[in-house]
This record gives sequence, structure tokens and C-alpha cells, in this order.
Amino acid sequence: MMISRRIFGAGMLGTAFAGLAARAHAHLPFNAVNEVGGYGPLVADPDRLLDLPKGFSYQVISRRGNLMSDGFVVPDVADGMGCIGIGKNRVALVRNHELNALEGSSGPFVGDVPDHINAYDRIDDDQQKILPGGTTTLIYDTDERRVVEEFLSLIGTARNCSGGITPWGSWLSCEESALEVSDGVGKDHGYIFEVPADHKGLVDPVPLKAMGCFVHEAVCIDPRSGIAYMTEDRGDSLFYRFIPSVPGQLAAGGRLQALSISGIADTRNWEDISISVGDEHTARWVDLGDPERSAGELRERGAQRGATIFARGEGIFWDEKEHQLFFTATSGGPKKFGQIFRYRPAAKASLHGDDGSLSLFLESQDAATYNLGDNICVMPSGHLMVSEDQYTEITNNHLRCVTPKGKTYVFGRSRIQTEFAGACFSPDGSTMFVNLMSPSTTVAIRGPWDSVISV
Repeated sequence: MMISRRIFGAGMLGTAFAGLAARAHAHLPFNAVNEVGGYGPLVADPDRLLDLPKGFSYQVISRRGNLMSDGFVVPDVADGMGCIGIGKNRVALVRNHELNALEGSSGPFVGDVPDHINAYDRIDDDQQKILPGGTTTLIYDTDERRVVEEFLSLIGTARNCSGGITPWGSWLSCEESALEVSDGVGKDHGYIFEVPADHKGLVDPVPLKAMGCFVHEAVCIDPRSGIAYMTEDRGDSLFYRFIPSVPGQLAAGGRLQALSISGIADTRNWEDISISVGDEHTARWVDLGDPERSAGELRERGAQRGATIFARGEGIFWDEKEHQLFFTATSGGPKKFGQIFRYRPAAKASLHGDDGSLSLFLESQDAATYNLGDNICVMPSGHLMVSEDQYTEITNNHLRCVTPKGKTYVFGRSRIQTEFAGACFSPDGSTMFVNLMSPSTTVAIRGPWDSVISV
């Protein structure tokens, strides 16, 4: 998500959230509608944090300001997150923190910044001012239900929004940023950084420049081919893919492309309906050439070459069972309540990037059934778990689920004025982890996942 496009100015992030949190419990209307039974009605949380269906419970495992194992503190603005098994009933949760360049007070450091910190970037006029964006990693024992370690794993980046896990056990952290050296920072931004799940401490912050410089949101990888698919959080965004020169080695370079649908220049359906729910469209991909140019230039170049436009591409997730992916377009549709697209790569997807098909899977006509979906993941049941991303004068963000037939139901509701982000499941499917963005709060949710009613 990008706060500056909503009711908050980027420089007012901390104070705006604090003010909303103070009055968050004043009005709690529940206008969400289940199109199918789901897990049943929500039960009010006596602690006024997270309402869930009967039989489900949550455990807070991390909060903003908590002291971590490395002596730093948990930063604010927790966003995308990946869960990766590391053996012995333990998982690594690699969590993004979407902090702006000047939000150091919300970052991991208290007092002077240690000299040894391996940061990607610093404010140009003060080398002590490390950009606070990055990732933290939690090592969680699913049997003992406790955090074993928690530490800073990437620092010096900007607006680390979402990302995605890789088949080889790492998290790709995406910068939702177009900062350049001319903006007062030391380096250009708008890149993806890789954080191995089993790495202890700070990784060497190497931008994967061949994957493009743009306002990145999220990424997923087809494990059969190693091709990466990427979203861009803009009102006139493109949908990208990166064909690696060597599968599994993203730093080795590759080819960057943007999706194009013949006869459909714009999928937003804001004025004219150009794409309908359920219709399959053959995709072709246009080469973008130099991937390291400025964020805006790359997107404009793609549009000039015939790439199709989407309405704020955000969450994306690979469906391992069906060999397809889903991604959200947060403000798509005539009423701008949001869309979900499905992309199916060709059956013999290869490094040559064979074409696949794109379809509009869901387009909301009613905010009560689906409203501004952002982060997304595929549940063990095959349903989608979508995090809502709305900021209004009342608290009304939900975790929404979507069945394979495109029907929605509510799974959870935040009782504080912030969005959900980073929903992901443990490898055994028993536990879902999710963030409440600000103040950063990470929870583990357990319950009868197999009891869903989807008809």
C-alpha cells in the first residue's frame, strides 16, 4: 500500500495513525456480507484487537517497540510477510516494514546507529541517518508456539511494501518507492532485495536491478520455470514478469517484460467495460529493454509498447495445486471496490516465456462483499485470503476469503484503525500468520481450518 495516496500525507504517517488508533474503538459498524457460509459469524474480541469466527484464536507474537534478539527494536508499519519452513518444527517469518526515508523514529534503532550496520542507503547529508525500511525475521517454533529469535535482516531500503517467497527458501522484499539520488538520498530506489530465510542477522543488501526499477508491490515465482511475476502499485500500473537467465539465481540477470492483452489496453473498467469476469484472454509479453531506468520511465515505455494497464496491482500469490497465480487490482472496477485477476502460464512454461492466459476472476460491485483487497495468499483449502486496505473515519478493515467460484466471506475484522497485511500459512497448514500494520503487530491464528462452508 502507499499511504501518501490516501488521506494521510507521507510525513504525517506516525501522528495520523496515532490519532486514529486513539479513537478506533468509538464506532465499529459491521456491514460486511458473506456470500457463502464461510466459518460463520465473527465473535467480538474482548481485547478489542481482532474479531474471528468461533473456534479460532490468535496469539500476539510480536509488537512494535519490543526488544529483539539483536538488541534493536521491532520497527513500525509491518506489511508483506512470508512463512518459510526451516526444519525442526520451526518457520522463518520474514516481515517487511514499509517506512519512508525520513521515518527513522519508527525504525529499529534507539539512540546512535552502530557503525558496523550494513545498510543499503543513508540520507545524503547525514551518513548516520540510515533509511529505516527493510525486513525483520522471526524464528517461530510451531510446536512450542513461541518466538525463538527475532532480528533485523535488511535495512537501508525504502517503503518495503510486499514481496514474495521463492521455491529455494528466501523472501523477496519489494520497494514501493521511486526515490532517486536527486531526492536527497544516497542511491536510487525501486528495487527488489533477496533475504534468505536461514540467514542470521543482516543480509548484504544487493538490489536485483535486472528485475526492474519501478514502484514494486509484490512478486511470486512459478516453481516449474523460475519465472517471476510482479505487480506495481499505481493507478495506471503494468503487470510484469522476469525470465531469469539461470532459474533460481535472480542476481544472474534475465529478461524483463510486461503483459499485453490484444484489444484490451485498460482492464480497470472505470469508464468503459473492457474485460468481463470469467473471460479468458491470451496473453503476450512485450520486452522492456533497459530495466534500470527511473521508475516512471519504465512504466511509460511499457505502455508505449502496448502493455495493458491495471488499477493498482498489489498482492500476488502462486497457487501450487493448480499451477496458476492470482493478483489483486485494489481500485479496479466501475465502483473502484477492487478486482482479482488470475493468470495461467502455458502448460509448458519455460525460460522462453511461453504465453499464458489472463482472466478477471472477481470484480466487486458492493463494498459489503469485497472492498479494496490488497495482500493475498492461497489458503490450504484452495480459497484466497485477502487483506483489506481501506482507511476511513471508522474501523472497517476485514480479512476476506474468496472461494474457487469467486464467492466471498469474512474471516476476521481489525478492531483498530489499520490494515491487515502479510497473511501466510505454516507449511503444515495449521497456523496463519498475519500483520496489523500500525502499530506493528504480528499474530498467529489457529482453529478449524477444514470446517469452512463454501456453498
